Amino acid sequence: MKKLVGLIGYPVSHSMSPEMQNAAFQKSGLPFFYEKYEVHPDRLEEAVNDLRTKGFAGWNVTIPHKQAIMPFLDEISEGARKIGAVNTVVNEHGKLVGHNTDGAGFVKGLKRHVHFPIEHANVLIIGAGGASRAIAYALAQAGPKSIVITNRTMEKARDIHNECLRKQDSVMGLEEAEASLSGFQIVINTTSIGMKNDGSTPMDLSLLVPGTVLSDIIYNPFKTVFLQEGEQRGAVIDNGVAMLVLQGALAFEKWTGVQPDVELMEKILLEKLGGNYVNR
Repeated sequence: MKKLVGLIGYPVSHSMSPEMQNAAFQKSGLPFFYEKYEVHPDRLEEAVNDLRTKGFAGWNVTIPHKQAIMPFLDEISEGARKIGAVNTVVNEHGKLVGHNTDGAGFVKGLKRHVHFPIEHANVLIIGAGGASRAIAYALAQAGPKSIVITNRTMEKARDIHNECLRKQDSVMGLEEAEASLSGFQIVINTTSIGMKNDGSTPMDLSLLVPGTVLSDIIYNPFKTVFLQEGEQRGAVIDNGVAMLVLQGALAFEKWTGVQPDVELMEKILLEKLGGNYVNR
C-alpha cells in the first residue's frame, strides 16, 4: 500500500522535489509517493487537517507556510522552534511533528568544501532572513570558532544572534564586515541578491583571502556573480544545490528511517535545473 508524502506551498508549480524524492523512493524500494499541492494561505489549516485525515506519512512545507503552519501541528522540534519555521512534517501515528531540515542540509553540503576543522573557522553569514536563521542555528551546532551575522539593518541580525547563536557569536554592520573579511574562513550569502543576475553582489570581496570557502544559497543562476567574483579571487565556491538536495534527503530519512541515494537525487536535480528558477 502506497504511503503518501508531498509538498505544500503557494505556488509550488516549479518545484523539482517530486522528481527528486520519487526517484529516491523507487531506488530504495519504498512504497512512498510524493506529490506537490498548491495551498492558498487562507486554506492552510483545512489542508493540514485534510492531510492528517488522509493519513499522509508527512510532507514538506515551503513559502509562504513555513511559519504559519506551526500552530496547526501537535509538536515542534527544538531546532524548528528556535529557527521559527517548519519545512518538514512527520506524521507519528496521528501526531504531527514539525522539523526544519534546511539549516542541517546546508551544513552537510558546506562540509563537502571545508577542508579544515570547522572548529577553527570564523564564519560570516550575510543576511538576516529565514534562511539565515536556519543556517545560523545549524552552524552553531557544528561548533565553529565564531559566527558573525551581517545585514544592512541590524535589528533582525540581533534577533538571530539572541535566539539562535552562542555567546561568542556576534553581529556586525556590512561595512565593518567588508573591512574584516580577511578574518573569515567561511563566508555565506543567504540573501536573494544573486537571483536578479544584474551584476549586483551582497558585499565587496576586495579583502577576500584565497582559500576562503564562499557559499551562496542560490542555485539559479548556478554560479552567481558573487561566486564568480570569489572564484576569481581564489575562493572555494559552493552554490545552493547541495542544500536543496540534502534538506530533502533529511526529510526523506525522517519519513522512512532510511537514508536515500543522495547522488541520485542530486543528479536528477542538476538534470532538471536547466535554467528555470524553482521554489525549493
